[in-house]
Amino acid sequence: MPRVIRFDLGVDQPERAIKFYSGMFGWQIEKLQGVPDYWVISTGEVGQPGIDGGLVKRRHTTDGTTCTIEVSSVDESLKKITLHGGKNLTGKTTLPGVGYCAYCQDTEGNIFVVFELDQQAQ
Repeated sequence: MPRVIRFDLGVDQPERAIKFYSGMFGWQIEKLQGVPDYWVISTGEVGQPGIDGGLVKRRHTTDGTTCTIEVSSVDESLKKITLHGGKNLTGKTTLPGVGYCAYCQDTEGNIFVVFELDQQAQ
């Protein structure tokens, strides 16, 4: 069954958000090298329940919290999303050496990402 594996928080001022989340919850937040305006969030110890995430600099006023859901096939998921009344916003995107993803929208206007792990992705 597909599960949420990651979250991204859209923020206006990354430094302010980092100070808030690290101070409030003790999360470890580090800049991801080579990716502009993205910071990786570690929310707890490896092996403990929960998921990690990221901070991304907000580009649009609608950028909020986005959940990433791991699926076995982005292509099949995009077909099902449309069948169930959702929208494919970006099409399938390759993340070299990581996998594939696509930004989508549900019937209520919420944005989410479907992600397929494939370390052979080119």
